[in-house]
Amino acid sequence: MTNSNVMTSIVQIDGEQLRHLVTEVKETLATNQQMGVNSGRPKRFTTVDLWKCQNKMRTASFLRRL
Repeated sequence: MTNSNVMTSIVQIDGEQLRHLVTEVKETLATNQQMGVNSGRPKRFTTVDLWKCQNKMRTASFLRRL
């Protein structure tokens, strides 16, 4: 069953634009490079992280009481 409200669309494109769209680009990804501050090392849970967690909990419980 076909829907009579649907029309097929015809797109006209210039030959140069078509060539540009279908040109294969060969790229090499640098998979051996490590990016970021702690590249390759797991992040350590420090005392500052513990303090931040505790501070967030204190703030959340204070806001719940309001």
